[in-house]
Amino acid sequence: MSELTRLTIAEAREKLAARAFSALELTDAYLAAIDAANGKLNAYVAVTHDKARSMAKASDARLAKGDGGALEGIPLGIKDLFATQDVHTQAASHILDGFRPRYESTVTANLWADGAVMLGKLNMDEFAMGSSNETSYYGPVINPWRAAGSNADLVPGGSSGGSAAAVSAFLCAGATATDTGGSIRQPAAFTGTVGIKPTYGRCSRWGTVAFASSLDQAGPIARDVRDAAILLKSMASVDARDTTSVDLPVPDYEAAIGQSIKGMRIGIPKEYRMDGMPDEIEALWQKGIEWMRDAGAEIVDISLPHTKYALPAYYIVAPAEASSNLARYDGVRYGLRVPGKDIADMYEQTRAAGFGREVKRRIMIGTYVLSAGYYDAYYLKAQKVRTLIKRDFEQVFDQGVDAILTPATPSAAFGIADQDMASDPVKMYLNDIFTVTVNMAGLPGIAVPAGLDAKGLPLGLQLIGKPFEEETLFRTAHVIEQAAGRFEPAKWW
Repeated sequence: MSELTRLTIAEAREKLAARAFSALELTDAYLAAIDAANGKLNAYVAVTHDKARSMAKASDARLAKGDGGALEGIPLGIKDLFATQDVHTQAASHILDGFRPRYESTVTANLWADGAVMLGKLNMDEFAMGSSNETSYYGPVINPWRAAGSNADLVPGGSSGGSAAAVSAFLCAGATATDTGGSIRQPAAFTGTVGIKPTYGRCSRWGTVAFASSLDQAGPIARDVRDAAILLKSMASVDARDTTSVDLPVPDYEAAIGQSIKGMRIGIPKEYRMDGMPDEIEALWQKGIEWMRDAGAEIVDISLPHTKYALPAYYIVAPAEASSNLARYDGVRYGLRVPGKDIADMYEQTRAAGFGREVKRRIMIGTYVLSAGYYDAYYLKAQKVRTLIKRDFEQVFDQGVDAILTPATPSAAFGIADQDMASDPVKMYLNDIFTVTVNMAGLPGIAVPAGLDAKGLPLGLQLIGKPFEEETLFRTAHVIEQAAGRFEPAKWW
């Protein structure tokens, strides 16, 4: 493994500016690492060697003139959900076979404008539907972490499993990801990386393949809190093409890192102490509370009474929006087309062949809850519950709480094709139990590595903030990172 690939974004940025090495050398080091490891980890679904080298050379020219941007020459992986002009963009689905958009998503355009280099497109759960990265048309991503004394393959979490695995295995300096119900924070926790889901509206959704439009939000996965802050600064923007993006200045998130949290009030929600929660998750949470207290924060017990309804409400709202969004994939204009005896038959054949099992399940659930006779009973009720969940958070924040500390996941990473999970979708959905409330309320949330379980696998803690107060999350997450230290997997790939 090249020493260049081990540098954080902050370190690489400094050395590139000092001309210690070139952007092309850095990019070549990452491309070599990908070529050596991707056959085992399956993190990338497309590697853009020529484009990466061309972008790196352009970065070197700008750096030589002193015109470098905020991410000049930094090689990134891009989740396959973001449209990248003339480059494979398929949401890891068969139904988008061969699709290469003629346009660039706003988030990736922002990154390229700041000088970042694209290494390729990262694997993910099909249409971002999954908690383990096993629903991809391109096969599962393998977590670079393994339990002590075991060679068993583990999931990297989902849906941004390729992003998390690539960052954890040093196959990119950082990655874009998206979070609809935990798809940034859960894989970050499973791979010992940092992932932030910003406030809904902080990053534009334009050019990002839609899953559930009122929940989807882009964010970064990075090796440490500072790198996540650097990436989010570049990714975030208002966008006239996305009316849900918010016209607020994007702060210098990096400046928040290292600031004192003395006097901050950190809320601990009693509802997150779930029945049957593993002892090591509870112990980690207690450790996080002590770290906050030691840094001068005040710990406050809080109640979020509608938390228990969040998961069932989410699995009504998200599939309902998905069934509407995915209606556009019909074999007529782009992607896969399976011939039929007439147009209706062609639609049916195409969708049957093009969508995977989990996507079909969610489309059917969504169509069911939106159908006449069930709309009021399910969808409308779920939206009312969502309002109550949002109000729970508002009331807590109105009481002077600055951030909320919770576990990120109910366990460490589990095995690929785990029989318990495979046979019971609800068990798989329970992986999102600590994360979905944040999406339902549109709040920012960050997962930060906080320790290892008894088998040596990473575990994360989650911090939840007030709308558009990501700076508070970076400040508090940095305290955890400083106390817990950094984690990386032992190389086997």
